Amino acid sequence: MASSKRFKLFFCAVGIFVCYFHFAMLQEKITRGQYGDEKNSEKFTYTFSLVFFQCLVNYLFAKTTLLTIMKQGEDTTPRTYYSLSALTYLLGMVCSNMALQFVSYPTQVIGKAGKPIPVMILGVLLGNKIYPVRKYLFIFLVVIGVALFMYKDANPGKKQYEGQAAFGELLLLMSLIMDGLTSAIQERMQAEHNSKSGHMMLNMNAWSAIFSGIVILASGEFFEFIQFLHRYPSTIWHIVSFSIGGAFGQYFIFLTVAEFGPLTCSIITTTRKFFTVLGSILIFGNSLTSRQWLGTFIVFSGLFLDAMYGKNKSSKKDVVK
Repeated sequence: MASSKRFKLFFCAVGIFVCYFHFAMLQEKITRGQYGDEKNSEKFTYTFSLVFFQCLVNYLFAKTTLLTIMKQGEDTTPRTYYSLSALTYLLGMVCSNMALQFVSYPTQVIGKAGKPIPVMILGVLLGNKIYPVRKYLFIFLVVIGVALFMYKDANPGKKQYEGQAAFGELLLLMSLIMDGLTSAIQERMQAEHNSKSGHMMLNMNAWSAIFSGIVILASGEFFEFIQFLHRYPSTIWHIVSFSIGGAFGQYFIFLTVAEFGPLTCSIITTTRKFFTVLGSILIFGNSLTSRQWLGTFIVFSGLFLDAMYGKNKSSKKDVVK
């Protein structure tokens, strides 16, 4: 019995690592890659279309699993909650993907590692939550690490680059705020209606697909996106594979939380983010300074300590990533 439990934990951990590593590498390849030849090179800028396709695949995956594996009974959560959380969830993903046009993937991962900060602030302001002092200390470590990583040495010759990087970091900040709002809404949904993870995944992705679909049709981005895929058909497989990897990753997270609890899931996801940064450095040649390596170590130390010792016994962790 114990060996079966250990095998299932190993299976879940490998699933999260493999799916999200695949997801992350393709995300960087799609959003930061150069398309075309040297004279007519272009970048992928169709962020809403990418998110629309991702949400659509997630919705279909959630619908299938709810009908076959994750049978969770009747859902009593009002549509208003789902539509609001989907809006913040969508904006968070869009800002995060757009940021990759201006900052490196390691910077995005480290910046997004600060997610507990807005979650705590909005939890206190909107949810009247009380956190133990040690949690504030661990999150303060994350703040120090992120600040150390993001800090830029003065270099007059790189003003334009620094301006682009600053805009990318602003997008990451907006993404973090949206993540915090999403978590606050999800906690209220769970507290008031005992919303299940499968129903949340299904409905949030459905509403997100509707919102993003309206945007890409109204703005004309959808037709430009189709033309881009026609010019570079290999991108179609990258986007499909990227979306499938994200959907399976969410499933393994749900399975880990259900079988082993949010603490184990937090440790696994924190560890996989660190290896994602390493993968980005090795595969795409993103380099870090000694100061950024120190900031990275501090950030993941704070996240790991928070995962191990910072949770209240009754706390719930949002599982829609």
